[in-house]
Amino acid sequence: MTRLPSPEWTLSTGLTDYAAALADMEARAAAIHAGEAGERIWLLEHPPLYTAGTSADPAELLDPRFPVYDAGRGGRYTYHGPGQRVGYVQLDLTQRGRDVRAYVAALEGWVIDALALLGVEARRADGRIGIWTDAPDGREAKIGAIGVRVKRWVTLHGFSLNVSPDMTHFGGIVPCGIAEFPVTSLTDLGKAASFADVDAALASALPAFLDKLRPSD
Repeated sequence: MTRLPSPEWTLSTGLTDYAAALADMEARAAAIHAGEAGERIWLLEHPPLYTAGTSADPAELLDPRFPVYDAGRGGRYTYHGPGQRVGYVQLDLTQRGRDVRAYVAALEGWVIDALALLGVEARRADGRIGIWTDAPDGREAKIGAIGVRVKRWVTLHGFSLNVSPDMTHFGGIVPCGIAEFPVTSLTDLGKAASFADVDAALASALPAFLDKLRPSD
């Protein structure tokens, strides 16, 4: 197998404006497609907001107390805000296998592997995209969301992981269209992980994620 260069690892401090992030992603995707820029993994936080995916149902926007953005990705309504690690993953699938399903599965696996390093047993759930774990009350709960878009075989968007957000903010939407299961966070699970801890776990689990995407020669 050919080993591709590792993506640029970009970490933004403070709160990143969502519209500015979308514009930045679009520009980077075009540059990657044109061969003018390398792949990138961009870790950031947003101010409180809701995003609407291409399958969003207006009935699931219960209380638009924060700005609502058309994200352009797949999926339904998602919350982003302080205390949540957002990862925008921009890879060239012409180099890493033109298989969107395999990419989404690998992306889920990356976050699951990182959570394992933080002492959280997480998993996939059949028919429900995202990252799931057991809440303290024993109920299955969502700790991470996945939302992707692929444009000319370059990936946009990625994942969000609830570290220590204000969980009441999720009450303005039906998160990802799933009303029957709660959301949770590392804080709710009793895990005192900092953003630096989360980023380090993601970095440690990154090589295995990328290896799953390398096409055979």
